[in-house]
Amino acid sequence: MNEMADSLATVTPGLSGMEDALVRSLEQLGAGVLIKHLGTGRYEYASPAARGLWPGARDPLGASDAELFDAVQAVALRAADQQAVSLSSGFAAEHRLERQGERREYMVWRQALRDADGQASRVLSSWQDLTEARKREQQLQAALQQIEEQQLANAELRREMQDNQVRDNVSGLYHRAHFEEQLRREADLSSREQREFAIVSVAVDGMDDIRQTYGADSCERVVEALGRLLRANTRAMDSPCRLGGDRFVVLLSGVGLATAHSRMEHLRKQCSQHIVAYNGQQIPFTVSMGIASFPHTAGSVEELMRSADRSMAVSREKGGNHLTLASIQFVPAG
Repeated sequence: MNEMADSLATVTPGLSGMEDALVRSLEQLGAGVLIKHLGTGRYEYASPAARGLWPGARDPLGASDAELFDAVQAVALRAADQQAVSLSSGFAAEHRLERQGERREYMVWRQALRDADGQASRVLSSWQDLTEARKREQQLQAALQQIEEQQLANAELRREMQDNQVRDNVSGLYHRAHFEEQLRREADLSSREQREFAIVSVAVDGMDDIRQTYGADSCERVVEALGRLLRANTRAMDSPCRLGGDRFVVLLSGVGLATAHSRMEHLRKQCSQHIVAYNGQQIPFTVSMGIASFPHTAGSVEELMRSADRSMAVSREKGGNHLTLASIQFVPAG
């Protein structure tokens, strides 16, 4: 008899045995449990954990949402209660509530409690404060983003370091070693696939005159401008290179003489119309070009380079600002 009395005494006042068991189970899971009377809109039950859910708020027991929160928040809570009443399996929702200038986030599961006649008279709500977990999640995401950004920055730095090893600092074009490697690969590919490629030898006209007229640094500004124009007029598969001083060379992959002539003539005209602004002065410049192609004007890489250089020298002899094509070799039939 005493054991039965002790068992009945454990039931929370105002709750049935089944409801009390549900409340206790939720409390053991660390949730704050509230029961609201739908008629009065006031909380009839608040577990110890629920009484600390909302920092700075009054004890929810006996209070209504309108007394605990502002009007907008109270309306949102009542709407969630009505949603739970309309469902038989319960209803979960997230709420963001402002208290004393602090926003806290909660996951709330609601279940309508029904009388013997099946009418919902109360709503049980189980509150889980997600604020700290969300903060840790945001901190983790921020840390991961920083790591990702650092990795990207490191990768970009490695690319820049690698780029600096193969590119000229002033013109932004490839160094000779990189160009020669690409040239060998292109020659091998051309021999295997029976296709052409072209080499363009380029020299800035009158670089010594530019230096004497506008100053030593003016030559670097001209080289920078020519580098930009060469990069803009070549494809990713091409290899524009600065050999040093006023000398440049371009490998045009998979291109024959006619196409190379058309593209480089366009570049020549761009150079002749380009003005370099330097130290309050405007510096005009032109280029001389010679084009040779493999295998039509030369049968080896070495001869190809010499053929392009000879053609460029012819352009210079004609006064500069000129483009010369190498002669096509004619092999007599055996």
